[in-house]
Amino acid sequence: MGRGQKRNVTRSGGKRVVSFASDWLSRPQSTWPRKALFQVHLWAGLLLGFYVAVVCASGSSVVFRNDIYGILSDKVKVVPNGPALSREQLAEVLRRAHPGYELREVKPGRDRQEASEVTMSRPGSRLRHLVNPYTGEDRGPAVSPWFRLFEWLSNVHGYLLLGPSGMTANAIGGALVACLCLTGIAIWWQGVDRWRQGLTIHRDLGWKRLIRELHGVVGIWVFGFLFMWGMTGFSFVFPQPFRATVNVLATSTAARALQRQVSQAAEQSFVIPLRQPLTPSGRVLHILSLAHYGNFAGWPVKSLWMLLGLTPAILYGSALFMWWNRVVRPAMRPRATGSEMIPQPRDRAQV
Repeated sequence: MGRGQKRNVTRSGGKRVVSFASDWLSRPQSTWPRKALFQVHLWAGLLLGFYVAVVCASGSSVVFRNDIYGILSDKVKVVPNGPALSREQLAEVLRRAHPGYELREVKPGRDRQEASEVTMSRPGSRLRHLVNPYTGEDRGPAVSPWFRLFEWLSNVHGYLLLGPSGMTANAIGGALVACLCLTGIAIWWQGVDRWRQGLTIHRDLGWKRLIRELHGVVGIWVFGFLFMWGMTGFSFVFPQPFRATVNVLATSTAARALQRQVSQAAEQSFVIPLRQPLTPSGRVLHILSLAHYGNFAGWPVKSLWMLLGLTPAILYGSALFMWWNRVVRPAMRPRATGSEMIPQPRDRAQV
């Protein structure tokens, strides 16, 4: 190939790149990558949507888990005051407080500072309450079902009820969700002149167009959160890529200075510190953990995280509606046969 031919090929390739960039900025719907990404986003969203909705909804339900644990733990605490009542004495106290009920079971607390859980019953009714084992004071309904509920929800969110292998599967799912978010942002892009229209839902729309815009608007506003949740979930099981990236970006001088400070402090005190200062990568992973659970800035951030965790259910539901209307419903319609398409002759009496 001569020089002139090489120049022509280079110019032709350059023109195609410029033309594609121009189309992507002005008319992205006409480009083939956007059409391909739409198919990827559609089918990947249908496969992953239910998983994302369940994991995020269960995560929303346990955002305030530690706060609720604190409230429930305060209800369980008692002050030891002499010897505990015998079963007969406790049954007599409860019989006076709940006429007609008989004591069936007593579960002592884990230590002397925890209330006992009792089960009482009568024909057609059953009660599980907390009582002070030293005085017989009824402290209201038992809280152990709440602890079991939050434990189950935490298991759903972190392990998918699959044990240790579920956490690995969850991490891989988080990475796939992050990729799904990237395809979604590419599909949402409407061009330089129209991208602002994709930030709000317009009025006077048919229900099909309304669901489509709802999906796009909700998706663009929660894109950053879903991408962050997916990547931070991946980092909990596979932290090595994040550590390597931070270590490359961190200056070697600062790392060596930190190591010298730790070694000098250990030599001067002749005591090995129980917990060394966090490395730069450790600090980044700690920040990712705080961001994933919303454990910063108090209850306002936790409340926001709890509400945002419910948005994947909206995205999945709207995606199912669009898939049904675009793919399933047209396929279910009876196709017109050739004979049906031929116009029938008119009756002569009508002519």
